[in-house]
Amino acid sequence: MAATRVITPLDHLLTEVQRALDTALGNPPASRPNPARDTPDVVLEDDERRHAAGLMRINHVGEVCAQGLYFGQAAVARDPSTRAHLLEAAQEETDHLSWCADRLRELDSRPSLFNPLWYAGSYAIGTLAGLRGDGWNLGFVVETERQVEAHLDEHLQTLPAADQRSRQILKVMKIDEARHADHAEQAGARRLPFPIPAVMALASRAMKAVAYRL
Repeated sequence: MAATRVITPLDHLLTEVQRALDTALGNPPASRPNPARDTPDVVLEDDERRHAAGLMRINHVGEVCAQGLYFGQAAVARDPSTRAHLLEAAQEETDHLSWCADRLRELDSRPSLFNPLWYAGSYAIGTLAGLRGDGWNLGFVVETERQVEAHLDEHLQTLPAADQRSRQILKVMKIDEARHADHAEQAGARRLPFPIPAVMALASRAMKAVAYRL
């Protein structure tokens, strides 16, 4: 009878490194079909295409950050159910990441040049949040997803009217983000104290300003 292999700290480290490379530099496949698959594409004016690409690059960065946050949190989560919740949410964020990357290619654009930095910073924040306990872990999920919902609403309003392919992707993403926040609240998320949500919002605005162009 074959002996069961023991997972070592090195194995965990290599897993996290692979996740980081796949998220920040690769193009991990989606587990669900692209919501825009049946939506006809149209030729946008140059300024419309650049604006749509800037918005979708912001959304792609948002998914890179979400992956870093959730994987960092999951790495130190104490309760197996909390870890499972985080990894399940991360899988759906992988779908979003893939869909945004697809749309960027269609718009003749590219992801942010700073994706490795965005991922590393988010992973560090996720790890620190997780070390405070599972309630704080889930609280960060709720606040992150609520802020993402808000900027998706903004993007849905400011996308070029003709860009229905991007719009279909963002609509599904918004539904998923709301569900992640609701599930985290039901699982016992703690409300983050001031000034953490304000700091998160400020960091998000800075990230969006950079990612829109770079």
